[in-house]
Amino acid sequence: MNPNTASKDIAAGPSELILNPIERPRVTQELSENVILTTVDDLYNWARLSSLWPLLYGTACCFIEFAALIGSRFDFDRFGLVPRSTPRQADLIITAGTITMKMAPALVRLYEQMPDPKYVIAMGACTITGGMFSMDSPSAVRGVDKLIPVDVYLPGCPPRPEAIIDAIIKLRKKISNESIQERGNLRQTHRYYSTTHTMKVVDPILTGKYLQSAERETPPKELVEAMGMPVPPALLTAEKEVERRA
Repeated sequence: MNPNTASKDIAAGPSELILNPIERPRVTQELSENVILTTVDDLYNWARLSSLWPLLYGTACCFIEFAALIGSRFDFDRFGLVPRSTPRQADLIITAGTITMKMAPALVRLYEQMPDPKYVIAMGACTITGGMFSMDSPSAVRGVDKLIPVDVYLPGCPPRPEAIIDAIIKLRKKISNESIQERGNLRQTHRYYSTTHTMKVVDPILTGKYLQSAERETPPKELVEAMGMPVPPALLTAEKEVERRA
């Protein structure tokens, strides 16, 4: 019996349908199966939301959860996310961790080096509001949106990898509703500029000779007098030697 004929006979039955027939697929005459009608916006947005390349950027413990997302258990490659180590090839930055005032200029520099259009996910309570450091920390930035525009806020301390996937899905929905004509209206209006500092160059404090320092072998004279301890003769001899050389 010819298998092609048998498959045709079975497929012709009223209640049975072969999912994978052995015959070659035919080009049908139905217009809906041969022509795809879409818009430039939909095609452009589909290409961008299907290939979000996040920047490998982490500053604190939230990056551990983001690193777990890259692994085989959660496998965020299925969303088309390819982690990049350079901002010039990335269009998504996930601020995973606390941003300090010392790190703020570097963050802004990385964001400005990313090509447009680019997106930001603020991950973790420390990134959104300062978190546990919002009360008494002199260096934590109270919200990364003071530096760069944020598209999706992801709360938690730290958020689990499933929460990051949910934030990426929400960002994909946001990208799908964008329009090329309205892109100019969505640009950043307030920019954070990092200026060149005018600090004076001083000698380094850490010279690498800690073990050879006199303060380590013998306490300083001021500390000894404050504690009420007798000044050792060796310290007096060393001070006299210094004064004689001066």
